[in-house]
Formats: sequence, C-alpha cells, structure tokens
Amino acid sequence: MKLRALVLGLALTASVAAPASAHHSFAAMYDANRPIRLVGRLTSVEWTNPHSYFHLEVRDAQGRVTTWSCEGAGPGALSRRGFSRSDISVGDTLVVDGYLAKSGGRIIDARRITLPDGRSVSGGTPGDGGPGDAAPRAPRPQA
Repeated sequence: MKLRALVLGLALTASVAAPASAHHSFAAMYDANRPIRLVGRLTSVEWTNPHSYFHLEVRDAQGRVTTWSCEGAGPGALSRRGFSRSDISVGDTLVVDGYLAKSGGRIIDARRITLPDGRSVSGGTPGDGGPGDAAPRAPRPQA
C-alpha cells in the first residue's frame, strides 16, 4: 500500500512539474535591448499553454527566406485580448514586434501582433516581466 502511494505521489509530482518547467520569465530567454519587427507569411501555429507559437517565413533584403518562431501568451490570454485562432490562417501575412532571444536563435518574444485585418493585439505573457508588461505582480516579502 505504501509503495502504491509513493508511486502515485511521484507520478503526480512529475505531471505538475513538467508543464511548469516550460514556463519562463522574459529576462531568462529574451533581450529587452534587442527589439525586432518581423513581417512574414504564417506557416504554422501552436495554440498551446503556457505559450503559443507562431511560425513565420520572413524574406530578408537579399531575398533569402528564413523561418522564425514567435512566442506569445497562452491561448486564454490571447482570447481575452480579442485574438482567436480563427483570426489567422496559414499563408496570412503577420507583422510581429518583439525582442530577440538571448541565444541568437530565430525566436522572438512576440509583444505585439498585427493581424491581417489590421488589428493589433498584445502578444506578451502576463506577468513575465517583459517590456510593456502590465500584469499585477505579487508583493515582495518584507525583510
């Protein structure tokens, strides 16, 4: 009986810890001093928690096409801002303003997304500490 309780406890701990590890603060991954604007063709969307991802093909000044990943808030947060999955389709052109990853990879934190209909929505994750984050923060403990 104790063994079964231990196994159940470990399974519950693993199921809770795995999703939490995917969530991160802005400063852990992105550079607030490296803003970027991408204009590209939407190739796929990952409408997932805790972050959504929009993948764009972007053509540079020399005509080379590169694929970029744009990390946004989770689907619930985006929906509350008036942005739903039905607002975009593969092949649409999006304008994404954000910040480059510290790693130098082709991934950005998508702070603002301009949709094909011209609407602009905040793509940032509430409470991540990134530029323009207006989410309330928990009070810090007093020493």
